[in-house]
Amino acid sequence: MRQRNKPWAKEKLAEYPQYVIQSPDQWKGKWHEVFDKKQPLHIEIGTGKGRFISGMAKANPTINYIGIELQDSVIVTALDHIIEAELPNVKLMNVNANDLHTFFEKGEVDRVYLNFSDPWPKSRHAKRRLTYKTFLKTYEEILVDQGEIHFKTDNQGLFEYSLTSFSEYGLLLKYVSLDLHKSNFEGNIMTEYEEKFSNKGNRIYRCEVQYRKS
Repeated sequence: MRQRNKPWAKEKLAEYPQYVIQSPDQWKGKWHEVFDKKQPLHIEIGTGKGRFISGMAKANPTINYIGIELQDSVIVTALDHIIEAELPNVKLMNVNANDLHTFFEKGEVDRVYLNFSDPWPKSRHAKRRLTYKTFLKTYEEILVDQGEIHFKTDNQGLFEYSLTSFSEYGLLLKYVSLDLHKSNFEGNIMTEYEEKFSNKGNRIYRCEVQYRKS
């Protein structure tokens, strides 16, 4: 979906260093110092407008969250959510997910969330999918031993591809739902896309996968 450009976004992001980390590479290996409390760290890659990450932070005060989003015109809305809620356990990073290993040490992240990622439907673009094997290797490099990925999408093709990619990489499939909103799963925090697609009658797919003990 094309987003409206907001030329003032970068300036606003810079005005809130308490929420938007300006030089994340400087905190590699010491993210616990960024938050008020040393707690498990969960990150969302492609945080969009921030409804999910702010909702999770509000619902789980004993967990620290970082929302990662490349488009400044989008993440500035996530910033508004966090400012309004005054959440001490969530930060934002306006960076490219390809560079995760430059921001986090091995074992520094407890969980990765991937919500409604770009499906990149053409076969020649498979390497750009956030569930492609090179991304899975990057997540493994920063996650704790037996760390987890939680993944949601409305795109059946991407979901099927991702299940295969997870399996071929050797990840353990802990939970799979082919219709999340009709399942007995509790505590689901919806994203903006999720609400939009669900209201259209689209099925929501969700899975939880875990890296095997090294």
